[in-house]
Formats: sequence, C-alpha cells, structure tokens
Amino acid sequence: MENQKKEPVLPGGMKVTKLVVGILQLVIACFILFQSCAVGVSHAFENKSNDAGGTAGAFAAILFLAAGIVYIATRKSQKLGGDIAGMVLMLIAWIFAIANAGDYSDLMIWGWLAFIIGVGFFLWHLLFNRKLKKSSPQAK
Repeated sequence: MENQKKEPVLPGGMKVTKLVVGILQLVIACFILFQSCAVGVSHAFENKSNDAGGTAGAFAAILFLAAGIVYIATRKSQKLGGDIAGMVLMLIAWIFAIANAGDYSDLMIWGWLAFIIGVGFFLWHLLFNRKLKKSSPQAK
C-alpha cells in the first residue's frame, strides 16, 4: 500500500461562512448594480459627465459577483488560491469604489465592505493553515 497523505479539511464554520458570504455577495452585487444604474440615469438627466460613480459601481458589482462565485466554488478547498483570487477581486473593487464614490456615497460603503471581505477571508484562511501546519507532525 502506498502512503497517502490525507488532506486536512477546513472547519465546518469556514465552509459555511464562505458559502453564506458568497451568496450574500451575489445579492449585494445585484443591489449595487441597481443603485449604479439609478445613479447613471440621474447623471444622464442632470447632464453630469464628470462623475464616474455609476460606472465604477457597475464595475464593483461585477467584481462582487465574480468574488461571490469564487468563494462559493472554492469553499471546500484547503489551498489559498480561491482566497487569493477573491482578495484580489475585492481589493480592485475597493480601489475603484473609494476612488470614484463622488455623488454615489453608498459606493464608499460597498468599497470598504469589499476590503473587509477580501482581506478578512484571506487572513482567516492563512492563519488557519499556519495553525494546522504547526499542529500536524512533520513527515520525514
């Protein structure tokens, strides 16, 4: 028989949290997109061409959608790839949201939420992996 290493599984709390937050991100993405469309239409009626809040909000909504899908798809993975991808998507959304909030002040809230979710999941998973590495015996 071969010596097969059994891959440690994530704690149930992390898997469930990633699933719930992923689903919430999909819902929030729809809400952000709706708000962005409303802001874009109001800017068109007011003939404001110098504020990109609506467009930045639509871009942030797409990034929220993509990150939500990533978190749902990788919720059972022990590796950090899904969390790194989610963090990068959320950091890009954060930068766009913070830089272009302007008239669309809710975009600032969605931007900081993106930062908290992206960095939070990455750090949580990273710390869990370090703790797991310290507690598991070294195979030599």
